[in-house]
Amino acid sequence: MVKHVILWTLKAEYTEAEKKSIKTGIKEGLEGLMGKIPGLTEIKVYTEGLPTSNADVMLDSTFESAEALATYAKHPDHVAVADGKVRPYTATRSCLDFEI
Repeated sequence: MVKHVILWTLKAEYTEAEKKSIKTGIKEGLEGLMGKIPGLTEIKVYTEGLPTSNADVMLDSTFESAEALATYAKHPDHVAVADGKVRPYTATRSCLDFEI
């Protein structure tokens, strides 16, 4: 099993209301991939960090294998969400992939 964890910060140019809407779109888009991508066993997006946080959104996902993670990265449904709901709005991205 492989964990794929990402932290994003949103671009500073957005208002709090815009950020809330963007976070909702990211959450719905990514969590909506469950059942659509082979080898994806869990996916959860967290958008309500405490004030001590220095990131806006966290993706916590689990895959059957590193190969399944590689398939996810290229899968058209994932690419559509990443290109439409994530990348245009994020300023920074940090990723940690590891075996569990």
